[in-house]
Amino acid sequence: MNIPAGDRRGPRVPLEHWRALRAVVEAGSYAAAAGQLHKSQSAITYAVQKLEQALGVKAFEAHGRKAALTAAGQVLYRRAGALLDEAAALEAAAVELAKGGAAEVRLAVETVFPTWLLLQALQRFGKEWPATRVELFETVLGGTEEALTGRHADLAITGTVPQGFLGDPLLRLRIIAVTAPNHPLQRLGRAVTQRDLRRHRQLVIRDSGASRKRDAGWLAAEARWTVSHKATSIRAACMGLGFAWYPEDVVRDELAAGRLKQLQLETGAERYADLYLAFADSDYASPGVVRLAELLRQTVAGRCAAAGHERPAPHPRKRR
Repeated sequence: MNIPAGDRRGPRVPLEHWRALRAVVEAGSYAAAAGQLHKSQSAITYAVQKLEQALGVKAFEAHGRKAALTAAGQVLYRRAGALLDEAAALEAAAVELAKGGAAEVRLAVETVFPTWLLLQALQRFGKEWPATRVELFETVLGGTEEALTGRHADLAITGTVPQGFLGDPLLRLRIIAVTAPNHPLQRLGRAVTQRDLRRHRQLVIRDSGASRKRDAGWLAAEARWTVSHKATSIRAACMGLGFAWYPEDVVRDELAAGRLKQLQLETGAERYADLYLAFADSDYASPGVVRLAELLRQTVAGRCAAAGHERPAPHPRKRR
């Protein structure tokens, strides 16, 4: 782009010009971009022209009434998006640092994560950061990923780390099939087969993602009730309304009290699910977000030590 590699005079193009370039591409025209940015069309045109002059490239070429990106323009557009997102993240981080921490922490948690374990960590966080609001999203499958990719959450406990994100191993869950003790599947006098399961109602928790296209586990029952909340599913199972798979830690109280009982399956009696702790942006995570992540790791580690379980130990992050 004809910019000397050793040029340290600072950027030649203001962020506003990059913002105009991106708006023209995404809005489809200079006029639409002007409306989107609440500026005059001439101001948008001028910004793009100054950008082209400063860099010595042609970003757009006329195709009828529309402006189409050149090959160089396509590169500029991709880089502009990364630059603008980085600038926005930096400004947001500066605002939080000026406040001395985060006014709000947004946490997305896969619903299979044990609620009692989550609340223990949040209880500790509340004592240390009493003035910080916590917004908790209890999500399922695609909904957890969308909370990260859409930047609706600062931190997530997720079963799948989306592309472009990094996550540390947090917890491995043992998942078992259960019913109420008086359910017909408990009275067969033998191991339960897949054919037996197909004849009874299965309770499933709905994917909370916008597209709701993600499924997990065994879903071959002829009759199926799909609900949105973990508590509803567990309550229905305790009432004898169907069978379901749950993480053992999630229904530990129901199992201990005899309200639920594990099914003795011929095959597939248990399976395991791994959960990860992922930041939406670890580089610009506020001190409150970093501390909540530490407390989640500590709480899970304490639970694993008490139960005699092994857990992968991620590299600790320093508190900022």
